[in-house]
Amino acid sequence: MTAIEQSSAVGPDRAVAVVGTGTMGQGIAQVALVAGHPVRLYDAVPGRAREAAAAIAARLERLVEKGRIAPDDRDAALARLHPAQELTELADAALVIEAVLEQLDVKRELFTAIEEIVAEDCLLATNTSSLSVTAVAGALRHPGRFVGLHFFNPAPLLPLVEVVSGFATEEAAATRAYETAKAWGKTPVRCADTPGFLVNRIARPFYAEAFAVYEERGADPATIDAVLRESGGFAMGPFELTDLIGQDVNEAVTRSVWESFFQSPKFTPSLAQRRLVESGLHGRKSGRGWYAYGDGAVRPEPHTAEPAEAPAAVTVVGDLGPAAELVAMMREAGIEVKTVESGGPYIGLPGDGQLVPADGRTSVEYADVVYFDLALDYRGAPRIALSASEDTSTRAVSEAVGLFQKLGKKVSVIGDVPGMIVARTVAMLADLAADAVARGVATPEDVDTAMRLGVNYPLGPVEWSSRLGRDWAYDLLSAMHERCPTGRYAPSLALYRQSYSNGEETAS
Repeated sequence: MTAIEQSSAVGPDRAVAVVGTGTMGQGIAQVALVAGHPVRLYDAVPGRAREAAAAIAARLERLVEKGRIAPDDRDAALARLHPAQELTELADAALVIEAVLEQLDVKRELFTAIEEIVAEDCLLATNTSSLSVTAVAGALRHPGRFVGLHFFNPAPLLPLVEVVSGFATEEAAATRAYETAKAWGKTPVRCADTPGFLVNRIARPFYAEAFAVYEERGADPATIDAVLRESGGFAMGPFELTDLIGQDVNEAVTRSVWESFFQSPKFTPSLAQRRLVESGLHGRKSGRGWYAYGDGAVRPEPHTAEPAEAPAAVTVVGDLGPAAELVAMMREAGIEVKTVESGGPYIGLPGDGQLVPADGRTSVEYADVVYFDLALDYRGAPRIALSASEDTSTRAVSEAVGLFQKLGKKVSVIGDVPGMIVARTVAMLADLAADAVARGVATPEDVDTAMRLGVNYPLGPVEWSSRLGRDWAYDLLSAMHERCPTGRYAPSLALYRQSYSNGEETAS
């Protein structure tokens, strides 16, 4: 559609219309208003647009009180805010953003009506988080000017905006949407129209693997949350985070992505979470989810091992890879360390036990093997998880616990689950990220930006995978797939190709 100007943001002199005046619609309107645009605010329910305008005015007043905007800027912004009673009042808009019910027929009907009102150079955008942008645009005469502009809540505060190109979206329209979001002070990322877009597609393992460890009786929610925070470096654990989001909301997104991918085992929802939703235990808003809330509620403590004696000497066999820093840490702590270059990788304990980095296998397969989990930063992590089977000797577990305690760590001993907690989560995130990049959903840089800003990950999954090594995620998931052959842990073709990208393998 040639009417859309290439590489040009919607100018601040042009009107922006927001349709739908719930929390998200109000937030988007506020962003456009503060950026200098005249804003048309419309809602199908009579009186809602005026109520929303009043709510926006109240938020701007609070910003003045906090010194974040000047009174004159507030007054100028409010002078540009116009509640509309009819759709026809949006005729002069250069950009229309919809934030109504997540129902395909409602959105299609709305945009069909809007298309009859606005000019040919008006950019049309949906803020949907779960529906196909292509499907919403399917009823339009000119779907080329239609894009997804997925803001994150609260829109005035969170910087990320996913700019989603549907199947028919023209490059000029996507570029204009991207440049407009950027001009509004946001950090836009571009992606193709895929279920869940970027953040909601790639983030699924962060929740799913934690729930799987819980269902496999590997650890309780408080311990899993603590390990992912204190070893993995995540801002919140998945149990506390889904309680904050709402179990019903999080489970609905997971189910939507799963169904959109034709029930791929990669995205299988959690039965335990489904039971929470069916019980009405939706998290903070209902007073109880994985945890209890309200007056007198006490958060359970994570499992932390009792003090144990550290070994005086150990033998490090092979390259510990991501955990190589442990060698220097042990020596600094006064533990004598002998190294053997070939074999391993493991840390040999005095009682003939072996302390092995999580690799997707289980302790029950070996004599006296204790696994230790991945850490974002082994030196800085305050907690580490260990796993052992019922057959692992008490001495091996005690020596492993004592070693990490000597390094200043709290230790959580979990059940004998393959991939442990942090390692399997990071490997699955890396797999989905590699798959998305390989399929042209987004660039590696946009994937990492989306996951850092959208869900506050300590590292983007592409960067994390690069730090861990080309083969790390592939090898771990391959081992897990052998033990859990459902397809969930089968490495993607993209991860397979990445693991052989050095060209050492040749056809014979």
